Amino acid sequence: MRIMAKFKMIVSDPQTRKATVAELEGSKAQVLVGRNIGEVIDGSQIGFSGSKLKITGGCDKDGIPMRADVHGGAKKYVVLSGGVGFRPKREGERRRKLVRGGMITDETYQVNTVVFTGEVEPEEKPPPAKEPEVKPAPTPTKAPETKAKKAKPSKKPHKKPKKKK
Repeated sequence: MRIMAKFKMIVSDPQTRKATVAELEGSKAQVLVGRNIGEVIDGSQIGFSGSKLKITGGCDKDGIPMRADVHGGAKKYVVLSGGVGFRPKREGERRRKLVRGGMITDETYQVNTVVFTGEVEPEEKPPPAKEPEVKPAPTPTKAPETKAKKAKPSKKPHKKPKKKK
């Protein structure tokens, strides 16, 4: 028996300053499983035609928030000094808090998205290859010679080997 994903998806539109809530089940929800915070997805796959949506966060059924800097989708105790999942009360305060990784899994309950208007950067584009600069090898310089130190004789008297009878 396989558990189908079910999400409550919150789509925020910064231009109209409104947020809409949608329940996703079945194949529409499976599109999101395995995606990470910060990824841009096509809204037509989920039922929001004509828009691109950027995943900004979420939480699980217990209210444990997702953090983009924690890998995977599992729960982890992480030392936090601020940001998602911890609000410090004093300057420099750090605490070990339970957070969930940035990947959407079947255990995720709520997914927060925002309508994305910018250009989508192509994924996994290799950086342009740079030709290595050839530098002439440095000429070896003579190191100053040091005198080898002789081992000092120890002050302990040598033990004579015992003869076997």
